[in-house]
Amino acid sequence: MTQAIPVIFISALGDVLDKVKAFSVGGVDFITKPFQVEEVLARIDSHLTIRQLQQQLQQQNQQLQQEIDDRRRAEETFEKAFLASPSPIAITDLTTHQFIEVNPSFLKMSGYSRSEIVAQSAAQLRCWLNQEQYEAAMLTQAARYNQELEFRTKANTLRTVLLSVEHIRLNGQACALNIFNDITERKRLENEFISMVSHELRTPMHSLVGALDLLSSDRLGQLSEQGHKILDIATANAERLIRLVNDILDLERMKSGAITMQQQRCPLSPLLLQAAEAMQAMADAAQVALSVSPCSLLLDTDPDRLLQMLTNLLSNAIKFSHPGGAVRLTAERVEVAGRLSPPYLLIQVADQGRGIPADKLNSIFERFQQVDASDSREKGGTGLGLAICRNIVQQHGGQIWVESTLGQGSKFSVALPIAAQPEAITEQSDEQNYSAS
Repeated sequence: MTQAIPVIFISALGDVLDKVKAFSVGGVDFITKPFQVEEVLARIDSHLTIRQLQQQLQQQNQQLQQEIDDRRRAEETFEKAFLASPSPIAITDLTTHQFIEVNPSFLKMSGYSRSEIVAQSAAQLRCWLNQEQYEAAMLTQAARYNQELEFRTKANTLRTVLLSVEHIRLNGQACALNIFNDITERKRLENEFISMVSHELRTPMHSLVGALDLLSSDRLGQLSEQGHKILDIATANAERLIRLVNDILDLERMKSGAITMQQQRCPLSPLLLQAAEAMQAMADAAQVALSVSPCSLLLDTDPDRLLQMLTNLLSNAIKFSHPGGAVRLTAERVEVAGRLSPPYLLIQVADQGRGIPADKLNSIFERFQQVDASDSREKGGTGLGLAICRNIVQQHGGQIWVESTLGQGSKFSVALPIAAQPEAITEQSDEQNYSAS
């Protein structure tokens, strides 16, 4: 306990050998008599300061050693978990997008060897069916969880994966930790089940609606006012189920390729106006002002599918708008760099409704995802409209996203590629504003 106390020798012996002996037995200083008190006090103060600094240095060294030990254990734990994880994991450089390290599960899923994939980027290996979606997940500052993407293996087969991305620092380098959940088989079984159930439901549901219509016509007997109200409720619910089945079948056929885009060159403005006119009755019933600003150009598109996307977006905006609110459909040709390589068509549907929480913005385009669980009952939605919109946009080679502020409204944006120098329509002006309200 006392071995660390500094000892100062004070002696009349002044030979060098005496001083050496004093230091050899542990002394820290030697003062020869006669001495000055001030000198002794100064030396004591100096050695106490040195001792305090030594103690602080020892504590810092102990803390540093503890941190080194903790980090080494953490790295060993991470390495074991990384290598033994049944989930495919890849670490990529956020600057070059190259693979830094991959685990055996990733190699098994991808079909590559480690030497074939490390120091290569996903773009170089053409790993993703939609590279832009993957890059968007990489560039976002917040962590991204369970984003569904199509992964292309070395054998050129597609695997459906849920991708989660965490930003980490590895040896001072900004990296992305990519964790994959291969759901290919689950998706296949899910799609088969949905398709089978949908087909089995459609026929009896149409029969049910026909029977309800027959009952409401009073041809089988007079119903009371209460009876008609109950029939109206049953008919509305049956029709909603039919819409749900039709939406499921549409979405599955699109994803499986059974429905292909029948693209043709057609004027855009009539499609925008037709979509607004189709939704005008719904807007009037909801007391929502609906307006559209056409864009005069010719677009290579499937007009039926583009119209389906527009009406879905407008229907969604109207349903979640407050009475007295406004919904606006706009389109413009964009000539500067943005979501796609310019030029591209930017279609936007903006409302003044309740808005979408920030934690729902990434999942709102997934199947059966709604802002509130009660929406399907209160608003009559199926939870598939936005998923269908996303699929249509992707099949056109475009992108769809949403910006929203709670309590102020949402703006859905669609960016579609335009062929170089599309033909303009001279009989309509880009500045024309048509109000459908």
